Amino acid sequence: MSDFLMKPRTAFQGMNRIAQGPVAEVALAVKGAMQVAPDASFLTFDDATGGVVDLDLRGTPAEIVARLEQRAEAADPPTVRSRGRPKLGVIAREVTLLPRHWDWLAQQPSGASQALRRLVDDARRGDGGRSGVREAQSAAYKFMSAMAGNLAGFEEATRALFANDRDGFVNYTQGWPEDVHAYALSLMTNRPAALP
Repeated sequence: MSDFLMKPRTAFQGMNRIAQGPVAEVALAVKGAMQVAPDASFLTFDDATGGVVDLDLRGTPAEIVARLEQRAEAADPPTVRSRGRPKLGVIAREVTLLPRHWDWLAQQPSGASQALRRLVDDARRGDGGRSGVREAQSAAYKFMSAMAGNLAGFEEATRALFANDRDGFVNYTQGWPEDVHAYALSLMTNRPAALP
């Protein structure tokens, strides 16, 4: 099944979290909630990025799911057999380097591709988790901007978020609606919180 269809999403009706899970389940839950409360506001978020997910909720549940499946196919086009090692997930892309970089790579006994993979792996191990912290901060900020921009303590919470001050973040978001506070904290700590 496609990554697009399986990646967890979370939906809010106003300030209340109403659904969490794969996009099709969340879309159908939002559709049902919209039928009960057509004037309410609904937003759906990608749990990995904190970004808003646009859902086309027109038509029947089967039509909604069919559109999501089409969107997933467009996001994950069928792979064309190419050179390399596709079973290992190797993807050929263009890399632009200066001549001195190409010269150095040409001197490596294992070849340019292996040397680049080794350099990337070393950099990932050596960053001490900073890239994961940046991704979590970005996800939390995107969500907070969409849901909490007008709430008391937003600016202070944002400063605490980017200072990686969990206690300060919790303190400034404590007065927020419970679901908004919990979801923002789960994004900040990169630990998705399940629905109660």
